[in-house]
Amino acid sequence: MQRSAIVPSRALPARAPLAEKPLGILPSLRAARRNLLEIIPELATHAPIISGNTGARWHMVMDPDSLRHVLKTRVEDYPKSVVTKLILGPAVGEGLFVAEGAEWRWQRRAAAPVFAARNMEALAPVMQAAAEASARRIATAAGTGRAIDLHQEMVAATFEVISDVTFSGDEGFDRAAIHAAIDAYIAQTARVSLLDFFALPGWVPRPHRLASAHVLRDLKRHADTAITARHKAGAKTVPDLLDLLDGAQDPETGREMSPAELRDNLLTFIVAGHETTALTLAWALYLCAFDPQVQEAARAEAQSRLGARPAGVEDLPHLPRIAQIVNESLRLYPPAGFLSRTARRPDRLLGREIRKGDTVMLPIYALHRHHALWEDPDAFRPERFANPSHDRFAFLPFGAGPRICIGAGFALQEAQIILATLLARFRFTAVPGREPVPEMILTTRPRGGIWLTAERA
Repeated sequence: MQRSAIVPSRALPARAPLAEKPLGILPSLRAARRNLLEIIPELATHAPIISGNTGARWHMVMDPDSLRHVLKTRVEDYPKSVVTKLILGPAVGEGLFVAEGAEWRWQRRAAAPVFAARNMEALAPVMQAAAEASARRIATAAGTGRAIDLHQEMVAATFEVISDVTFSGDEGFDRAAIHAAIDAYIAQTARVSLLDFFALPGWVPRPHRLASAHVLRDLKRHADTAITARHKAGAKTVPDLLDLLDGAQDPETGREMSPAELRDNLLTFIVAGHETTALTLAWALYLCAFDPQVQEAARAEAQSRLGARPAGVEDLPHLPRIAQIVNESLRLYPPAGFLSRTARRPDRLLGREIRKGDTVMLPIYALHRHHALWEDPDAFRPERFANPSHDRFAFLPFGAGPRICIGAGFALQEAQIILATLLARFRFTAVPGREPVPEMILTTRPRGGIWLTAERA
């Protein structure tokens, strides 16, 4: 258990309204379509496992040893759930996020060198440029005294990063169109269907997803256009993510990505690469405004190291408070707040029978607030990560095991560079009456936005 000597605070940051008890079929559907976090019962923050049946058998698992079993020891027996593939498959095809077995393994082997530390460090100037651009926009708003929705600002900043590191600002890449398509996709396609709850196979049409098929066609068309333009123009002098993936090979077989596989993986990184980091930053800034003392300590650290310049990779080891704030933001508001797997073979977890076809849910939001794993779990305590002692499988913002997020290093580097740069220059204050509500559709977003005022520090 993670222990500290800190007395629990009376004031707690925003928390999702969890269910008072496990829900039946129709209440679960209503809650899931409103806010997926609301299907998690409060009991999940105390119990190691909860089981039920809402048209199909399911188990919520919050025990680190059992999560290690599912995500690492027997990962092949717990593939991504049917619902996950139905939601994400149409957008990212057979990319790394949804591929299974041998198809996943060769892609992972091919892509792993692309995300090596040296390549991620080489992308730091793009992150610094986005941090500077964001600081200019915030400074303009600060000069007028008006509040800023920092969620939307961080979405803009991180989309600048992902589009630049992916396509190096190519004219063939229509940023506005792809950004709009991603937002429409999440809003229209990612909501759970009643047919999902009854575990009906994917060939049974989900009307709301069929209605948004044109959004996915547009998304893929824009990506294909940009890839074709790059092939005609040739690789960049300094290779970007497109060039690196285009040249990636499975070291065991020499297999390279087809045009469709290249597109699917690029879309995976674009969709995941800016949305999750934007949310981490938005929630981190909200938490800093929530606790001015934490914010001031982090600002002093950043100003002492950076002065007036943006943070770089070489600065990050000297900014421990920034890293702690990012990790605590990921704990309290994990972008992937809810994962699910489908049991491929019979098993037992904590004495419970797991049948072939059962859904095994991993409510990361509840795991990160579990009373048996974290002291004062709903409180904002970034110092927990100063000398962390929690179980590795009690903190899963990027998953774990062989399928841990391949872009985790990229996301953490980007979040720390942007957060340190902004905190060194601005003091953020919460706007009364504009408290966000954690809401999960595909990711854990702040319903109502993150409205803060900023003044030069």
